[in-house]
Amino acid sequence: MHKRMTITLDEAVCDGLNRTIGKRRMSQFIEDLLRPHVMDTALDDGYRVMAADLARETQAQEWCNGLASCLPSPAQARPHQRAPSKTGSRGRAGS
Repeated sequence: MHKRMTITLDEAVCDGLNRTIGKRRMSQFIEDLLRPHVMDTALDDGYRVMAADLARETQAQEWCNGLASCLPSPAQARPHQRAPSKTGSRGRAGS
């Protein structure tokens, strides 16, 4: 969702924006400049760098597979058993 905003700029800056960027692309240009300063993208950038490191990704995949091999298979896992209800008809109004 976009919101309209009114800002005040020096006349020379405004003229320079109109001349180099153009009126129709000014909002996107300003948003692209401001976004890194006001949005917390450091974590996303860090994940992107780590994902590009193939040696690290291979090591992480091996670690995950090793961890998963320690878990019981679905056939070995015991189903969760629920204890029978102790409430019965006692204690209810109208009984």
